[in-house]
Formats: sequence, C-alpha cells, structure tokens
Amino acid sequence: MVWFFLACVLIWGIGHFANVPKNLRVSLIAILYLAIVLALLVLPASSGLNAWIGGTVGTWLFLGGLVVIIWAYSQAVGLAKTRAKKVEPQPGDKPYSTSQLERYARHIVLREIGGTGQARLKNAKVLVVGAGGLGSPALVYLAAAGVGTIGVIDDDIVENSNLQRQVIHSDGAIGTPKVFSAQAAMEAQSPSVIVHPCNRRLNEGDAAPLIADYDLVLDGSDNFETRYLVNRVCTDLGKPLIGAALTQWEGQISVYDPANGTPCYQCIFPQAPDPGLAPSCAEAGVLGPLPGVVGSLMAVEAVKAICGAGEGLRGRMLLYDALYADTRIIALKSRPDCPVCGNAAKDRANN
Repeated sequence: MVWFFLACVLIWGIGHFANVPKNLRVSLIAILYLAIVLALLVLPASSGLNAWIGGTVGTWLFLGGLVVIIWAYSQAVGLAKTRAKKVEPQPGDKPYSTSQLERYARHIVLREIGGTGQARLKNAKVLVVGAGGLGSPALVYLAAAGVGTIGVIDDDIVENSNLQRQVIHSDGAIGTPKVFSAQAAMEAQSPSVIVHPCNRRLNEGDAAPLIADYDLVLDGSDNFETRYLVNRVCTDLGKPLIGAALTQWEGQISVYDPANGTPCYQCIFPQAPDPGLAPSCAEAGVLGPLPGVVGSLMAVEAVKAICGAGEGLRGRMLLYDALYADTRIIALKSRPDCPVCGNAAKDRANN
C-alpha cells in the first residue's frame, strides 16, 4: 500500500511542476485508486498481483471513504467562507472575523440563508416584548443566530416561580429586573450582540417611538391590553409582528403583517375574552418546556422573515397541543370591519 501513496506524491509533485491542472491530477489519482479496487474485486485472492498491491478490498474502500469525507468537509468550509465574502458590505460594517465565520458556518452553508442572509441578521433590529416564558427562548436564539441589535421591554423582576420555564434567567438573578438578566445572558452567549433593555411596561405614550426603531417585533406578553397595543402600533407603522400565546399544554403562533396583505391580531381576536375564560399561568398552570417550543418557533419565524427564507406563518396560525402531540395550521382571514386594519381604519388614515 505504501507504493500507492508514493505514486500519489509523484503524480501530484510532477503535475505541479509541469503546471498540470489540479482537477486532472486528482482524476489520475482517482483512476489509479479505482483500478486497484477493481483488481482486488476481480482477481482471486491467491493472485500475485493482489499480494503486491497489499491490503483488502475493505481496507481500500475505507481509505477511499475517509478521503471523500475529508474532501466534503473542506468543500463545505470553503463554500461557507466564499458565501460570507460575497456579502455586500453595509456602511460601517466590519468584515467577518474567523471566529464569526466559524460560529455562523451552519447558517452560511444553508442555501436559504447563506452569507447574504447572515449579513441581514447582523444588520437587523428586533424588539421582543416580554422577557418571560416566550421571550426567554426567543431572545436566546435571536442572539445566538447573530441578530445584531435586540431590544427587550419588560417591567417584571425575576421570581423563583419563573425558573420552571423562563430559561434565560438563573437562580442568581432572582430579584433583579428581567430585562437586565436577559441582557446578561444574551451578551454572555453572543458578545457581539447589541442589547437595548427597557425596564418598564409598554404604554400608549412610548409604544410608537420605541417600535419605530425596529424592523420586526416579537410579542411574548401575557395580557391582551399589551397585545392589542403592540398590534395597533405595528399595523400603523407597517412593521411585521410575530405573536404567540400559551395556556397549560397548548400554544399558538402567527405572523401578523397587514402591510403585506395578512390579517392583524385584532382581526382574529376582535375583543379580549372574559378574564375567567383566559386564566393566567399562575392560575391555570403551564408545562415548563412548552414556552421553549413556541418561543423557539417565534425565533425561527423571525430568522425566516429577516432572511426572506421559506414560507412564514403570514395569514396562517400554527396550533400546538403538547399533551396529545398534535400540530395544526389554520388559515386566517382579514375582517373588513376590523378597527385596526379594516376599511374603516384605512379611511381614517387617508383622511
């Protein structure tokens, strides 16, 4: 078998000095390898040529497979670097470091994201309303995915009862504001992320100026008042909104983007239900991993929306039932009489 490696060195070395193209040199080595394997398959084991070649068919096939795996890995790494270099730089952008290329390589090799999509994530500004059950996984995965700027608004502090499901917070953060606990976790996971924590409750006075600074909004709030406010402001500003909600064993998620022909949140939920029909998590309970499933889906939809990948949940709602392992998607329709995005609202805006 040693002679084969010597032959490969000679083919490569002589070809290099003779300016023989790399592809041709690789082809010659491959032909030599295939001839050896064919000889071992066809000739009897007692053949003198088999003894001279050395090794068994299995050994040579293993060697060839190993070379193919190494070659495929090098090609994948090269493709990732090439795609990253093709990204059009934005004003003020810094080039990707080797560490960043390694970190986001699994995104860059995805055809639907690539270097261009990763650059869009880097330049994106995403606001997450709520740093609780839904906000926790969404924030972690947005930071990990390479979203450049993340805003988070919440007026709560971390409590011991939160830790059963709000995985972005730690035991040591009990008693501290959730937005600062979330900021510390995101910066620890992804030091390059810019986090804007807002330790207050979203209200009518500051909702529009705050949301206007972001490209996309994720609503993980736990009350209808905030959901309606976020929906109204996002609709007025033409910002896409990813909204989700939980109860006990079930979750739902949709993308509300009336500027692009979808219903808004209030089209689907015209009015808040009676408090007795929508108890809080503290009253009704909630499965610990459930917010992780639905919150992660929010991050998935955010990445897709930013990169323009695949088909999002615009005009559709995904319903997840963890207890019975059931997932359904239902179509959503706009309401002409919706006070937020319907005809009456458009008439008011035009006047």
